[in-house]
Amino acid sequence: MKKLNLYQRSVMALLTLFVLVLSSFTSPALAKEGLLVSPEILSVGVSESQNDSTTTATEIGTGWIQNSDYPHVETRVVLTGQVNEQTQIVEGFLEVRLSGDWKTYWRSPGEGGIAPELNWQASSNINAIDWEWPYPHRFDLLGLETLGYKHDVTFPLHIEVKDIHAPVTLSAIATISSCTTVCVLTDFPIDMTFVPMDLQVSEASMYQYAQAISQVPKASPLIEKVDAIWDSSRQQLQVTVVNPQGWVKPDLLVASSDVDIEDYSFLSPNIVVNEDTLVATMKVTSWLSDPDLDQRPILVTLIDQNLLAEQSLTVTNGVVSEPSASESWASGSMLSMLGFALLGGLILNIMPCVFPVLGMKLSHVISAAASERTKVRTQFMASALGILASFWLLALFITLLKLSGSSIGWGIQFQSGGFIGFMLLITALFGANMLGLFELRLPSTMNTWLATKGDSSYAGHFVQGMFATLLATPCSAPFLGTAVAFALATSTVATFAIFTALAVGMASPWIVIALFPRMVSWLPKPGAWMNKVKIVFGVMMLMTSIWLLSLLNNHLPPFWVGVLALAGFVWLFLRVKKTYGDKPALILGGVSIITLAGMLIGGSMTANSWATPLPPEPDWVKLSTKEISAQVAAGNTVFVDVTADWCITCKANKIGVILQPPVYDTLQRSDVIAMKGDWTTPSDNVTAFLRSYGRYGVPFNIVFGPNAPQGIPLPVILSDDTVLGAIAEAQGVQ
Repeated sequence: MKKLNLYQRSVMALLTLFVLVLSSFTSPALAKEGLLVSPEILSVGVSESQNDSTTTATEIGTGWIQNSDYPHVETRVVLTGQVNEQTQIVEGFLEVRLSGDWKTYWRSPGEGGIAPELNWQASSNINAIDWEWPYPHRFDLLGLETLGYKHDVTFPLHIEVKDIHAPVTLSAIATISSCTTVCVLTDFPIDMTFVPMDLQVSEASMYQYAQAISQVPKASPLIEKVDAIWDSSRQQLQVTVVNPQGWVKPDLLVASSDVDIEDYSFLSPNIVVNEDTLVATMKVTSWLSDPDLDQRPILVTLIDQNLLAEQSLTVTNGVVSEPSASESWASGSMLSMLGFALLGGLILNIMPCVFPVLGMKLSHVISAAASERTKVRTQFMASALGILASFWLLALFITLLKLSGSSIGWGIQFQSGGFIGFMLLITALFGANMLGLFELRLPSTMNTWLATKGDSSYAGHFVQGMFATLLATPCSAPFLGTAVAFALATSTVATFAIFTALAVGMASPWIVIALFPRMVSWLPKPGAWMNKVKIVFGVMMLMTSIWLLSLLNNHLPPFWVGVLALAGFVWLFLRVKKTYGDKPALILGGVSIITLAGMLIGGSMTANSWATPLPPEPDWVKLSTKEISAQVAAGNTVFVDVTADWCITCKANKIGVILQPPVYDTLQRSDVIAMKGDWTTPSDNVTAFLRSYGRYGVPFNIVFGPNAPQGIPLPVILSDDTVLGAIAEAQGVQ
C-alpha cells in the first residue's frame, strides 16, 4: 500500500492539530449530535501508513479486558503516544464499554452507585495519574437520581512518570461499578510496560483522546462570578453563577475532591435564572452523618447549550434565600403558580387601589337588585370580560416589551407621565360624574344603537372592569408578586396563562354574581341613601385623582403641577357651586384652604418643635450592589427597600412598618445601613437588581448581612417580626 509523502504527512499533522483545537472549544452538544469530525476521516492515513514508523504507530494499549462473570462491561487503557518532556506526562485514556441498559458513574454518583477507581500503587516509575471526568447524564431509577454514563465513556488519563527515558510499568486494578436494576463491582487487572520516549503518536488514539477532552468541563472566562453558601439548618447548598452571555437551558452539578465529604450526595438542584444570573439550590445528604459543607472545597460543573465549564470554590456558611419567582425549568410549578395567580387576583379586590371602582360597582349592584336575572348576569359578565380583556392587553404589552428587549415589570406603566396624566383625567371625570357634577352624553345615534343591541350599560360595565384593572396595577399583594415574576420570566404562553389566572381571580366576585344573580336580592333596596354612598365613592375617586396628580411631580416641574391643581380646583369649585349651590361650594373652598395651610405649616415645622405623626426618613443610601458587598464585608447589615411613589403597597409598608418603632429604631443603628432603590421612573440599575432576585415589581425588600451575603428576601406585606427577624438572622444573632 502506498506510503504518505512528506506533504501528505504534514497535512495529516495539521488536520490532527486542528481537530484538537476544535475539540477543546466545541460544546458537548456538538459532540452529542455528531458534528465533530468522525474518526474515520482521521484514520484514513493511519491504515495507509502502518508500515511507516516515523509517521504514526499502531494503538498502544491493553486491548479489551473482560470478566467472564460480568460480560456486560469491558474496559481498556490506551496511550496516545504523546509525551510532554517538560512535565514528564504521558497522555492516555481509560475506556469503559457497557451493553444494554447498564450504566457506570461520575465522580459524584448521586444517590446510588460508586465512581470508577484506578488503583495503580503497584506500578513503577509513576508519580501520579490524574483522571479527567467527561460531563455526565442524569438517570432516575425508583426515585433515586444518579449521575453517570451509558453505553460507552472515555476517561482521559495524565500519567506523570519519574523518568521518561526509563521503562514504566503500569500495574493497576480498575474497579468499575455498573448498574441496571442491580449493581455489581468488577475488577479489571491492567498491566502495561513502555518507555515514554520510545512511544509514537497514534492518530486514532489521539482523536479519541481529543473527543473525550472536549467533553471535560474546564475553567471558563465566560463565567464572571461563582458563589456558594451552606445553610446547615436546612441542609441546603445554594450556588450563584453569573454568565454575561446569558443562559439557555442550564444544568449544574456539584462534586468535591475532599475525602471527608466524598460520601455526600448533591441532589438535583432547583434552578432559577434571571437574565445573566443563575441560582441553584439543592439538598445535600449523607448516609454516614449530617452533612457540613462550611469552608469545604467544591467543584461546580455548568452545562448549557454553548457552555461546558467547571469552577472550584470554597463554600461559606450562610442562609439560603427562598426562591422568589417561577422557580426553574425542572420544578414543574406551573400549576402552583396558577394557584398563586388566582389568589393574588382575588386579593387585589380588597387593595386600596381598586376601592373607588368597587364603589361604582356596588352602586350598580344595588341598582340591579330589581332587574331581571338575565340582565344582572349579562352586566356582571361584561365587567368580568372587561377585566379579562385588560389583563390580556397587559400580557400582550409586556410580551412586546420582552421581544424588544425593554425593561418589563408589574406597574411599569406608572413610570410614564403620559399614562399618569391619562389616568388622572379618567379618575377625575369618573369622580365628578359620581358626584353628579356633570354627565357624559353620547350622540343620539349611539344611544339608539345601544338601546337596540342591548342594555346601554353593558359597555359601561365592560369599561369599569378594564378601569379596575388599570387602577390595580400599582398595588402588589401576597401571591401576586410570585405569580407575576413567574409569568415575566418564562415563555409567552406561560405569561398569558398566568395573566388569565390573575384576571379570573380578580373577576371572581363579578363572576359569582353572574352565575348566581339571586345574590343581588340579598342587598338593601335602592333608595335615596344611594346618592350619599355615591358621593362617598365619588370623593374617593377624586382623592385617587389627587394622588395621581402628586405622581406628576416626578415628570413635570412643580410649577406646572401647581397650575394643574389650581385649574382643577377652580373647575371643581364652579361645578359644585352650580350643582349644589353657594353653601357647599364655600364649604369645599374652606376645607381646601384649611387643608392646604395645614400642610404648608406642618411641613415648615421641625420635629423638635412640633409633634409629628411620622419621624423623618432614615438616612437612605442609594442602591448599589458594590456598596452592599462592601458593607457586608465590613460586618454591617444592609436593609434594602425597592419602592416607587406610585406603589400603594410600598407606602403602606413604609408608613405602617419602616417608619414605626421598633423597625425605625433598628434602622437608625450604626451597624444597619438603610438602602433605597427608587423605581418611580425607569432605572436600569434598579431593574437589574430586581431581575437578579427574580422580581418584576415593587415593593421588594431584602436584608443582607455577614450571615446572609446572598440576602434574605422579605414578603410583600411587611411586619415588625419579619423585618427584625431577617435583620437578626443576617447578623447571625440567635
